[in-house]
Amino acid sequence: MHNQHDVVLSTRVRLARNLADMPFVGRLNEQGKRRVSTTVRDALAVIEDNPSPNSFLYVSMDEIPRLQAASLAERRLISAQFAAQEPGAALLMQADESMAIMLCEEDHLRMQALAPGLALHDCHTRADELDNRLSSKLNFAFSPQLGYLTQCPTNLGTAMRAGVLLHLPALAALNRVGGYAESISKLGLTLRGAFGEGSKGTAALFQLSNQVTLGISETQALENLQAYALQFAANERNARAELLAQPEWEDKLWRAYGLCKYARKMESGEALELLSLLRMAACENALPVDPQTITDLMTNTLPATLSVTQGITNADERDRVRAEMLRGAL
Repeated sequence: MHNQHDVVLSTRVRLARNLADMPFVGRLNEQGKRRVSTTVRDALAVIEDNPSPNSFLYVSMDEIPRLQAASLAERRLISAQFAAQEPGAALLMQADESMAIMLCEEDHLRMQALAPGLALHDCHTRADELDNRLSSKLNFAFSPQLGYLTQCPTNLGTAMRAGVLLHLPALAALNRVGGYAESISKLGLTLRGAFGEGSKGTAALFQLSNQVTLGISETQALENLQAYALQFAANERNARAELLAQPEWEDKLWRAYGLCKYARKMESGEALELLSLLRMAACENALPVDPQTITDLMTNTLPATLSVTQGITNADERDRVRAEMLRGAL
């Protein structure tokens, strides 16, 4: 399947950089963070001397509504840590949300390129191009022995973290995810919940990423990740065929479809688990639903995102509107 969309929902490549003449974020006060943020903003403005409709937009994190920050984290455009809106932190993001720079998260800059499906080469190329352009205006902290210097030693070297968001409902149902997670850790990769370190694989969503950044090239890290993303996709498809051959699973999927199509109230966690099942069935043509529609609902019905798009803050009303969205889509 093109870009492995049935299993790989999205790709992200992130590069961490720090300004050589400034302390790490952990030693900066609010004024220092604002200085870093505005310095990067001004450098990018010089690079983008001809603004386009997709130019980077700058926003101070402590000036946007709390729910909007939470929605950005739900959509994996920023980290949960960054959504805490520390004073002085800022976000630079393209209008189409395909590129973003978190300013004063754990490092001074965390540049990231995002794309749907399996697109490691494309994301790396765009992130690398942005890095090269900014490095022509900014002096990044770098050591010939250690590579790029970062606040956390585990990011030293390339300071690149590449990851793919996997949907593994069949492997999760068959309790096979844990075994794969253990085996890939020996290869410099890690499998975590969808929202990174410490998160769980809610709705069978997992993030596969490189863990080693020192002593390995960016190219090799990307090749390893690509190979195992393809292996996960193949294993998941085999597991789906195994599950869908069982009558009890056919019944379970149609029950999930019925709940989503007719429920009048739906809590976020329940909706996400049901949509996870529908997405698997849709990708295997086992239910009359469009996979992309379900994929979009898995994000658009999350609490903060739904609140922002629908203008709702009351939890009961949100559950009612969520069910209405599901019925309308199905």
